[in-house]
Amino acid sequence: MPVEFLGIAATNDGSETTARSGAAFDREYTLRLARAHEDHGWDRVLFAYGSGSPDPAPAAAYVAARLDRLQLLLAHRPNVSYPTYAAKTFATLDQISGGRLTVHFITGGNDHEQAREGDTLTKDERYARTREYIRIVKKIWTTREPFDHEGEHYRFHDFVSDVFPARQPRPDVSFGGSSPAAYAAGGAEADVYCLWGEPLEKTAQQIEAVKAAAAAAGRTDVPRIQVAFRPIIAPTEELAWEKAHRTLGAIRQRRHAAPARHHRGGVTEAAAPQNTGSQRLIAIAEAGERYDRALWTPTAAATGGAGNSNALVGTPETVAQALLDYHDLGVDVLSARGYELLDDAVDFGRYVIPLVREEVAKRDAARSAAEPVRTAAAVRA
Repeated sequence: MPVEFLGIAATNDGSETTARSGAAFDREYTLRLARAHEDHGWDRVLFAYGSGSPDPAPAAAYVAARLDRLQLLLAHRPNVSYPTYAAKTFATLDQISGGRLTVHFITGGNDHEQAREGDTLTKDERYARTREYIRIVKKIWTTREPFDHEGEHYRFHDFVSDVFPARQPRPDVSFGGSSPAAYAAGGAEADVYCLWGEPLEKTAQQIEAVKAAAAAAGRTDVPRIQVAFRPIIAPTEELAWEKAHRTLGAIRQRRHAAPARHHRGGVTEAAAPQNTGSQRLIAIAEAGERYDRALWTPTAAATGGAGNSNALVGTPETVAQALLDYHDLGVDVLSARGYELLDDAVDFGRYVIPLVREEVAKRDAARSAAEPVRTAAAVRA
């Protein structure tokens, strides 16, 4: 099974450990970071969405027009535009990129963050809206004749787009979440289902939940699985753990210095997260600091379970083996983001990605070589 690597397409150099040094949209840094990913073996980068952050769609177009190979994952919240408009935006961006776009639809797990842009629906209502939204976008991408839509959240008549994606029949759709409502929506509509890094046992349980939701929706296929981590690597185990504890100290210091500020998910350090994914991360951290080969939870605890925040700590070899453990569960998209965004993207690309790709290639070759033997045995039987 092939493996892909997803990084981050940040528009400035700020992170949980370091305040940004310039504007929210730093054009030179945005391109430099994206180029570092393209030059060091990454497949794709995520253009994230926040209520007050730079718009990810033009940022993605800016990068797409300047780089030739790097694929784009564009985060989008259905509350910010009508699906007819969004479908045209995505198709145009896919044309600019030459078919390199995937769209990640965000339902929104925090009422306060959603309300910042006028979204007052309940969580369950948001999931129903997202599901309807995705279906409309897919239809617009693939329909050449005008059509009407009368749904719970959207109504329009005689619409047809004049711009279609470069990728045919359509770009992939990415979706994430850890609640039953998320599994149901993503299991039905997603090409890629995104999870935050959890212990192997819990990740396996989530994968089964996604598969069950896909089957319940009548699908004969299942979404590909993506899992996200914060790698902390160094030449030796001792140095890696020293780096991990320095990183944790920097996260705590930065949050303590600005206690009233909100992180990207819209939750203050003192507030309990509303979304199931963050609640799961906090519960896992409360149950233990270290799991499996390299998973470390204090970084998630320090951020209040904010997004992708569990770390993998160790040498490049240790972290590569830990990622392969997830690949063995059926994960074929590995998302990683360090705390020093540019330097960590380069180091991970140089020292971890090649190890994982080499081992995956060996395993795939061994399976291919064994297949004729199994087939011949079955014929004889």
